[in-house]
Amino acid sequence: MAAIVLLLGHFAANLDLTGAQSVGVCYGMLGNNLPSASEVIELYKSQNIRRMRLYDPNQAALQALRGSNIEVMLGVPNSDLQSLANPSNAQSWVQRNVQSYWPSVRFRYIAVGNEVSPVNGGTAWFAQFVLPALVNVFNAVRSAGLQDQIKVSIAIDMTLIGNSFPPSAGAFRGDVRSYLDPIIGHLAWARTPLLANIYTYFSYADNPRDISLPYAIFTSPSPVVWDQGRGYQNLFDAMLDSLYSALENAGQGSLEVVVSESGWPSAGGFATSVDNAGTYLSNLIRHVQGGTPKRPGRAIETYLFAMFDENQKEPELEKHFGLFSPNKQAKYPLTFGGGRIWDVSAEYNATISLKSDM
Repeated sequence: MAAIVLLLGHFAANLDLTGAQSVGVCYGMLGNNLPSASEVIELYKSQNIRRMRLYDPNQAALQALRGSNIEVMLGVPNSDLQSLANPSNAQSWVQRNVQSYWPSVRFRYIAVGNEVSPVNGGTAWFAQFVLPALVNVFNAVRSAGLQDQIKVSIAIDMTLIGNSFPPSAGAFRGDVRSYLDPIIGHLAWARTPLLANIYTYFSYADNPRDISLPYAIFTSPSPVVWDQGRGYQNLFDAMLDSLYSALENAGQGSLEVVVSESGWPSAGGFATSVDNAGTYLSNLIRHVQGGTPKRPGRAIETYLFAMFDENQKEPELEKHFGLFSPNKQAKYPLTFGGGRIWDVSAEYNATISLKSDM
């Protein structure tokens, strides 16, 4: 038990010393064996995890968050988008789920929909409602006088990118531009970041012939890709910079990006293991403190997916993204490269001076 406590302490130190301000964790609830919301909030606090992504306005979670000082990205579920395309419904939603808890719950973002795409059969129907719901929720937040504290955005996935290589040539798919352009135009006007779910795991698993595992999990010893004089030592930077390029090519180069999900499964599929997942997560936590080759020198606000393994998700690998098991034990008490994964003294100090990792 003492070893577990020690490891949890290392985890807290890693989130703290490497810049807790830019790293949060997503709190998914698709499991029938998860701790109560109040226990989960206590776990966040004990681990010094200061930001949370919540996928819907779960009232037990919001109550437990009161006074916690945890900053929250609150999700509007896709199933609510049609309703919120009506301005009065959006006003009521913000009143009920945001104003009722503010300021004892520190809302940072509202994510209006998650991974909606006009060309994805599973979410295409929702696409028509995203912009009106986004604008209506924004207006409701503004009418409450909270527009400077709470930013209203959407969360996309990388399937909206049509070309991602090389990163400088990143571009959105032509058939999503009519959907996306008005949305990113609104975000630029509102000076609000775009939220993006970025998984090197899926890119690697889809194309292991051309993408190496070290490139995908931040362990490549030197740049793998050179693009306009910029060296890319990891796939995460290449994917994020391709998104920045796509935004530039769409006329919105001023937009910032918040990485609203990133993670690696520990079981259930190709290249899934506790070693790979722990390596990816620990390296990601450290790496995002320093920016990308295209936008260096500033931290990338990032939310790790996810807090727990969730046994009601499908397919199988989706059950295994947790940093913790449902019994609240850390999943990564392993060693990698001679030091504990969560041991900041070995991992952080050894790499903080590497220019390529900054």
